[in-house]
Amino acid sequence: MTIDRAVLAVAGSFILISLLLAHFHSANWLWFTAFVGANLLQSAFTGFCPMAMLLKKLGIKPGGAF
Repeated sequence: MTIDRAVLAVAGSFILISLLLAHFHSANWLWFTAFVGANLLQSAFTGFCPMAMLLKKLGIKPGGAF
């Protein structure tokens, strides 16, 4: 798995988990969903992704985007 796919997998997991938490626990978890979406959007334009940097430090091989 490359960093590109790992970032997408982590972001998708975070979004699904926060939606479940918003449904069963508190609607305030939707703010986390918005944060993940905003971070994905800004990384598309700037190329800066904190999760990609973390995954790179963990030794996951780079892909085309990061």
